Amino acid sequence: MPRDKASDDVFEQILDFSSRADPYPLYAELRETPVTRREDGTWVVSTYREIVELLHDPRLSSDRRNLAHRPEGDAAGGAGGVSFIGQDPPEHDRLRRLAMRHFGPPHTPGRIEALRPEMLAITTELIDGLAGRTRADVVDDVAYPLPVTVICRVLGVPRADEARFHAWADAIVETLGPGESDRAERERARAEATSKLQTYLADLVAARRESPGDDMLSGMATYEGPEGGMTPVEVIATSALLLVAGHETTVNLIANGMLTLLRHPGLLKRLRAEPDLIITTVEELLRYEPPVHFLSSRVTLADIPVAGTTIPAGAPVVLVLASGSRDPAHVSHPDTFDPDRRYSEHLGFGGGVHYCFGAALARLEAQIVLQQLVNRLVNPRLVEDPPPYRPSATLRGPRHVLVDYDGVTPAAV
Repeated sequence: MPRDKASDDVFEQILDFSSRADPYPLYAELRETPVTRREDGTWVVSTYREIVELLHDPRLSSDRRNLAHRPEGDAAGGAGGVSFIGQDPPEHDRLRRLAMRHFGPPHTPGRIEALRPEMLAITTELIDGLAGRTRADVVDDVAYPLPVTVICRVLGVPRADEARFHAWADAIVETLGPGESDRAERERARAEATSKLQTYLADLVAARRESPGDDMLSGMATYEGPEGGMTPVEVIATSALLLVAGHETTVNLIANGMLTLLRHPGLLKRLRAEPDLIITTVEELLRYEPPVHFLSSRVTLADIPVAGTTIPAGAPVVLVLASGSRDPAHVSHPDTFDPDRRYSEHLGFGGGVHYCFGAALARLEAQIVLQQLVNRLVNPRLVEDPPPYRPSATLRGPRHVLVDYDGVTPAAV
């Protein structure tokens, strides 16, 4: 089937860095043809209904080894190696169950909520640090330090090593994405960073096996149940995935969130008066300005008809989540930020068996940080709009969000 040249050009524009500040008008163009084939053989799906159907279709694989034609240097399994994000059921389900056992329901249902006081204390300290100044960078001063501290605490990774894995995580994140012309070089850079991160984690896993703590790394390294446990390689791969995903995406959610709130000053006032509004505000942020824009690692296991087009078996597929969440066929007035929406179904955490593992943690972090920033910064205002963005079109977020303010109120006791 010939490709749709116009749609391919639109997707090229979306990937171009010049579109990073506002890709949404281009998504609207892309949705005019829900399924398109790019020149490199990748199929792009951009409408809500079709994305949801594919997220729940067992014929769509997350294992790149199923590609009919794998690009030279392509690393099957992506940044996580054999982590569950790059596998299909039943192996995906086994690894995810073993990881979730130490993270959330049904075995440790209170782990995330139990972190609330610590998250609030960390946030309070970070915002206290902004007192005596008139300008702050929401990203460097708050949005990055909180999630990285929390994921280190959850996993059991020494916070003192943060600078090391921050560099590796950035290298991994910035080489993720669909259809780049320099894929081989990006895959090489990702493989190098992943190797260094996994070597680092291997030493930690060995130490936890010898002397376990109450952290997730210790649990994954030592647990043996009815279906066995994780191998050392699986523990390392899963930990690498959670370490990277556990802070990089939340940084974007918080940064995009504060940027959006500052663009809606009336909402800032409402949030101060109606603190419970932060819950639906974060849900609307996940729809309106999500931290993850594409899922670009899917592969068809069979010919799949989608919106009148058949995607052939073995083809790479990109699901444009951010476009789907603004599909006017799914939600009214999609380009309006409205935390009062009664219907807030979105693709901010994906869907299906690969629904975001850390969704509960990300939600809570964003709710706490954004509410505290709104409550405590006096007369906050953007210095630069749009702000500078990070390179990745996949994990899209501002590199900096500079804010001027007139003071910092004391934290509520």
